[in-house]
Amino acid sequence: MLASFAVVPMGIEGGVKKLVAEALKLVDESGLPYELGPMHTTVEGELDEVLAVVLRCHRRMLELAPRVLTSITIDDRKGATGRLEGKVRDVEQILGKPLGRAFLSPEKRSPTET
Repeated sequence: MLASFAVVPMGIEGGVKKLVAEALKLVDESGLPYELGPMHTTVEGELDEVLAVVLRCHRRMLELAPRVLTSITIDDRKGATGRLEGKVRDVEQILGKPLGRAFLSPEKRSPTET
């Protein structure tokens, strides 16, 4: 199963990147396959182990911030594995090309992209 989740610290001053890194350390240490995105992290595994990781991240963030908002989207399909990469690969096959664009800073963009 796949679970995409975001753990958002609230009520703190300044940026949150160091706090988010604390949560991602727990995801990485879990040993489960995952992909970090700019707005959420997607983890693949058995329901209980994935939810345990999300809960650990939520609890860790609550140690660091007075309020935490956690959102989870679960895609649970019986018998399916390897979906973290497979779902993307399937769409890329249909379109006939790899998808995703890396962020380009303004100085690296071509004149037509500005």
